[in-house]
Amino acid sequence: MAKTAIIIGATGLTGNLLTNLLLKDDRYSKVRLISRSSLGVQDSKLEEHLVDMFALKEHSHLFLGDELFCCIGTTKSKTPDESLYRKIDFEIPITAAELCKAQGVKTFVVMSSLGANPKSSIFYSRLKGEMEAAITALELHKTIIVRPSLISGKREEHRSGEQFGKAMMRLINPLLIGPLRVYRSIAPETIAKAMIWLANDSVDKQVFLSNELIELSKNVH
Repeated sequence: MAKTAIIIGATGLTGNLLTNLLLKDDRYSKVRLISRSSLGVQDSKLEEHLVDMFALKEHSHLFLGDELFCCIGTTKSKTPDESLYRKIDFEIPITAAELCKAQGVKTFVVMSSLGANPKSSIFYSRLKGEMEAAITALELHKTIIVRPSLISGKREEHRSGEQFGKAMMRLINPLLIGPLRVYRSIAPETIAKAMIWLANDSVDKQVFLSNELIELSKNVH
């Protein structure tokens, strides 16, 4: 039976590509987007719901499906207020995971970040680590956490510091070999493909790093 995929964060770089891949995937009959703004895509499989992302519990009926992909996230330059940052990067994913558990969604795939650690002195890394720990504690049927390194690709908004980092990584990537491969920058489509593969296949762990995502993505065409 064809499946229903739910996506949070579809308007972001990776989420957008993930949506397009799922719409082309015959294993899915419905792709439901839960977002605050429209993606602007027309497709018979697409179901789009524009809601207040800080009030997801008021829309629990939308959390009915087979898999939820959470790609939501912000940046310090876009959201300098740490309390608001926490609401976006921590509270939204946790609420989504809680609703998945309550509604019987078996698979939860969430984007985190390389270096995520609840004990980190770096706010961003600590927040991602806390998010991972809170979702893992819910003990959903299947939880997948992907930790990409710096994501390549062009975003709609301009981020000068990030663009410089991406340019540097293009030069450094070939030098990162062996254990250092995990630090290579990664394409958003590679992350999206790996997330789909992980949602559909059996795995014996739940956290996957950039170098693993690159290998897994090769299984999705």
